[in-house]
Amino acid sequence: MGRWFYGLFLGGLLCLSPFALGACAADQSTQLLGCSATGAPCLKGLATVKIQTAKGEVEIQLGGDAAPLTAGNFVDLVKRGVYDGTVFHRVVREPVPFVVQGGDPASADPKVPVNQYGTGSYVDPSSGESRLIPLEIRRQGEPEPRYGVPVTTPGITRQLVLAHQRGAVAMARSADPNSASSQFYVALQALPELDGRYAVFGRVSKGMDVVDKIQQGDKITKATVISGGTLVQGKP
Repeated sequence: MGRWFYGLFLGGLLCLSPFALGACAADQSTQLLGCSATGAPCLKGLATVKIQTAKGEVEIQLGGDAAPLTAGNFVDLVKRGVYDGTVFHRVVREPVPFVVQGGDPASADPKVPVNQYGTGSYVDPSSGESRLIPLEIRRQGEPEPRYGVPVTTPGITRQLVLAHQRGAVAMARSADPNSASSQFYVALQALPELDGRYAVFGRVSKGMDVVDKIQQGDKITKATVISGGTLVQGKP
C-alpha cells in the first residue's frame, strides 16, 4: 500500500502545477546553472531559520557547503518576508507519513482561492518575473554540487551529502528540474525514493514534534534568520 501511495502522489503532491520526477546523469555543463551563473544569492557558511506557527516553533539548519544556491534562495526569501502569512497547503500523513508542504506566496493573499494554493512561485519585484532555481545535488567526495539534472542511479543516490531523512527540508518543483522557487516541504519519514530528484537543502534541528502537529491550512506566522545567513552573489 505504501509504495503504491507514493507512486500515486509523486506526480501531484510536491507540485507547483503539477510536480513530476525526472531522469538521470550529469556532467560539467550543469555547473553553468550554479552560483556563478544565476541571479539568486547563495549561502556562505551556515544559517538557522526559525519558523513560527500556531502549533509552535520550528528551527531549520542550513548549510551553504552542500546546497549553497538552494539554501541561499530560501534564506533570501525568509529575509524578504515572503513566507510570513503563508499556508501549509498540503499535509499528507495517511496511509503513511509523507510530507508537510508550504511556502506558496499566493497562499498569503486572502483574495486567492484555497483551491489555487500550491500553484504560485516567488515573483521578483525588480524584474516582475518568477525566480526559478535549478535542481542542486551534491555527492560525497565531490567539491561542488551538480545542477539541473536529476540523479536516480541507486549507487549514486546513496552517496548524496543531503538525503531525504525524517526532518529533511527540500524544495518542491514542477516537472522541469530547474523550476523550484519558494515552495518547500518537510519529510515526515525517510523518503529515499525522492533522493536525487528533489533538492534537500536543510533539516529540522528543533521542533520536529511541532511539524508532526501541523495540519493543512495552518499558517507560518513569521519566519526569521536567527543565526548565520550570509548571502553572496556568485560562488561562496
